[in-house]
Amino acid sequence: MSAVLNIEEVLTPDALACRIANYYIEWDMHRQIKITEWEEIQKYIFATDTTKTTNSKLPWSNKTTIPKLCQIRDNLFANYMATMFPKKKNVIWEGYSKDDETLAKKHAIEDYMCWVQDQPHYMKEIAKCVLDYIDYGNVFAMPEWVDGRSLTKDGRSKTGYAGPRLRRISPLDIVFNPTAPSFAESPKIVRSLVSLGEVKELLDRESSTPEEREDSEVLYEYLKDYRASVNTYQGTTFTKDAIYQISGFDSFGAYLSSNTVEVLTFYGDVYDEGKDKFMRNQIIKIADRHKIISQRDNPSFFGTVPIYHVGWRIRPDNLWAMGPLDNLVGMQYRIDHLENMKSDVIDLITYPVLKIKGYVGDFTWQPMEHIDVGDEGDVEMLMPPYQAGRANTEIAVFEAKMEEMAGSPKEAMGFRTPGEKTKYEVQRLENAASRIFQNKISQFEMHFIEPNLNSMLELARRYMDETTIRAFDPEYNINVFKELTPQDITGNGRIRPIAARHFAEQAQLVQDLNNFLASPAGQDPEVRLHFSSVKLAQMWNELLDLEQFKIIEPYIRITEQAEAQKLQAVSQEKMMVSTGTPSGIGTDADPTAGINSMAPGPTGPGPQGPAY
Repeated sequence: MSAVLNIEEVLTPDALACRIANYYIEWDMHRQIKITEWEEIQKYIFATDTTKTTNSKLPWSNKTTIPKLCQIRDNLFANYMATMFPKKKNVIWEGYSKDDETLAKKHAIEDYMCWVQDQPHYMKEIAKCVLDYIDYGNVFAMPEWVDGRSLTKDGRSKTGYAGPRLRRISPLDIVFNPTAPSFAESPKIVRSLVSLGEVKELLDRESSTPEEREDSEVLYEYLKDYRASVNTYQGTTFTKDAIYQISGFDSFGAYLSSNTVEVLTFYGDVYDEGKDKFMRNQIIKIADRHKIISQRDNPSFFGTVPIYHVGWRIRPDNLWAMGPLDNLVGMQYRIDHLENMKSDVIDLITYPVLKIKGYVGDFTWQPMEHIDVGDEGDVEMLMPPYQAGRANTEIAVFEAKMEEMAGSPKEAMGFRTPGEKTKYEVQRLENAASRIFQNKISQFEMHFIEPNLNSMLELARRYMDETTIRAFDPEYNINVFKELTPQDITGNGRIRPIAARHFAEQAQLVQDLNNFLASPAGQDPEVRLHFSSVKLAQMWNELLDLEQFKIIEPYIRITEQAEAQKLQAVSQEKMMVSTGTPSGIGTDADPTAGINSMAPGPTGPGPQGPAY
């Protein structure tokens, strides 16, 4: 009989770390039903046939799946992204005092945040967050500071991006108390899997004093030593405590045998029973669910946990929200059921079941086949009902309902609803039909993008040094490079994204302006005297997003008309000179013949011919 190693015998756990790990297990159990629902939705989104879904047990020979959930997902994603980022500049700075609202500070902060959003990583992370919003109904992200600069070959300057970056947190990797009054008030635990080398780098980064570096070395050696003890042990390993059951691994021994380290990062307030101390706004990192590898106060100026969450369909008493696809799975099941039932009925019509009575010789069911039957023998086809085609109508009805219930009206897909409409009635109907869509995208912008952008700006104020950014100057229609310092972007106020919340308002404003300008009041010259043509042009430039074409410039048409008249005068002058210039035809010998031939002769006008 082989020896048995109890893993707890080689561990020296921290009481606070184990308590936090127990919180993780408890809160993770509260969301297991939700995880099962998410898995089912993911299967339907990426399914190629019904055998890949929970619809695989239906007794049909056909296994077709209509990817309606996938199509709704793609449609919502495309429209959400187009609405949130319709143009390059989609944020504004609102200062809380006169000094914070100066043009210099306003332009500096807005240009810096536009530069941050222009980085490729930002849009990639936002795209992942929007997909989480659709697939899971819950989005989580936090800002982080990165410095990817490297010295140039001459060693004089650094190149690369240094600034705040958005980091998406998978809904599967974060737990919290779902019954808390709000997400901001609930403690949070984020799970991540890293290598042992990354833990070493983390310990070195978190150690700033010689004493801390010494403690980090001892902790790192401890993590390596008990792993080595388990890996060299030849017998059976087990653990009594369920706290050491790491998700994704068969056992804690198998987990320790890998080069992977599970790190649980706790954010929030915590009470340490061992020290009888209440600690507010802490960030605690735990390795292997029993050992604290770092603990520090949250350095954010806001004093809150820098993790932000938004839900698609909010529940009053549960922080885990529903997604747009959650309650459409049953309808997806239904349309797959109808599609395969219809196909099976058509197969039965094409290849009917035969009813054989009495003695019938062997035969092959094919055209022009001769069947020998005995006395009272007979072969009869059993035809199913011919109403299978009605399933197409039911499927179309279900698909239309699914689109509407997901907040994705047909107008948003480019299809016009039936009925005759006037020029502006279409716009009004589109705005009314898109209210759910506008509400959900505005919700995402207000509760997710806005706090993340403000938190990224706060990070820049803490860690930024002198930075060169690329910005667009609308006055001269050129790109300029600005040198910014932390003082340039420091102010009391907030960053507001304006794309989604102003999308419907701008569309309505364009419609109202067109109506007014075409009305008798808008055509009245006395009324038009009070309208600034320059400001109207700037307004249309903003509403129609014409900055990229650089076509708006005060009184540019006067300059262009003067230039056109100048060119026209030069062209006319050239034409007159060309008309008055002799062609030289018929004057091969004398180059002045063309001029002299028009001079009056001795007996009168006209050319004088030779004497004969």
